[in-house]
Order: sequence, then structure tokens, then C-alpha cells
Amino acid sequence: MTFRIRKIAVWVEETHIEMGRAIAPPTRKAVAVAVIENPFAGVYAEDLSELMATGEVLGGLLGGKCVAALGIAPAQAESYGKAAMVGEAGELEHAAALLHPRLGAPLRAAVARGAALVPSSKKMGGPGQSLDVPLGHKEAAYVRSHFDGVEVRLNDAPRADEIMVAVAVTDSGRPLPRVGGLRAAEVVGEDGLR
Repeated sequence: MTFRIRKIAVWVEETHIEMGRAIAPPTRKAVAVAVIENPFAGVYAEDLSELMATGEVLGGLLGGKCVAALGIAPAQAESYGKAAMVGEAGELEHAAALLHPRLGAPLRAAVARGAALVPSSKKMGGPGQSLDVPLGHKEAAYVRSHFDGVEVRLNDAPRADEIMVAVAVTDSGRPLPRVGGLRAAEVVGEDGLR
């Protein structure tokens, strides 16, 4: 299996102050984005296994880049998410093939486990359009402090024959969480819910 990456972008967002209050330590979100050639741009294909295999490689690659950007051990990752945007010559099923069947397991390995489902989104768009990557706690879906997201945008992607794939990892929840629910310190992490 071979695929072509045109570019990779990685960045970290830190929040130091929210509503005039200092956030110590700052909340941090890392995002890694790969822009890849869509081998099925402009054609219908019944078998999308090539994209599924690509998703498997990208899960580990992008997840590892996020962990490295945060400068943490994989076990210190608290939440994760994934998203993909197909260019206009593609279809949403191409994003689904990348994200769902096989990207999750290598992403979980990159963040040392992950019992909860990896939140995801997919859309069609063009260069400069924003893509929202949803976030949720990696071990327990009911941790409300980690219901979040991060926006990604590249001025030149995705082109019509490309797919922009993003993975996000955090080392914290939202700044100043106060809507109740299961706290991160209370997570058991056995069923992906609590």
C-alpha cells in the first residue's frame, strides 16, 4: 500500500487566560494534519480498502506527532479526536474509509490505550475551509470537561483531488470546566463510558 502525502502541519494551542482567570497549567491541544492525494477522486470505486489501509498508517503517524508536539508521555494524553475533509472530486465515503475502520487502533496505541470511541467528523470542502475536530476523553465518554473541539484550516487544502486528515490530542480538558458530570480523576476506563 502506498499513498502520497503533499504536506503535514502540526501545531499546539495553549490557553493561559479565560474570562480574565489564569489557567495553570494552561490547557493544551495538539493537532496534526496530513494532506493526501485522493486515489479515488473523480471516480466511483466499490472497494475503498486502499483508503482504509492509509487511515491505519495515518492514525499512528498523526497521533504520534500530536503526543510529541505536546511533549508528553503517551499515557498523559487525556482526549482525542479525528476528522477529514474531502476535496470536491471526492465523496464523504472516502473520509469515512480513512477515519473509521482502521485509524482508531494506531491512534489509541499512540496515546497509550483509549477505551472510548474516538469522536469524529467528516465533510466536503475546498482550500482554506475550516474543519472542526471534535474531542472527547480517551477513556470515558461521560467526562463532560473534555467535550471540546479544535478548528483546523490550511490555506491551500484540500484541493479537488485531495483529502485533509486531522488528528487532535490534548493533555487536559476545557479551561474552567464547571458543568458537572464524571470528573477525569474518577474515570475507571473499562467500558469506554465511565
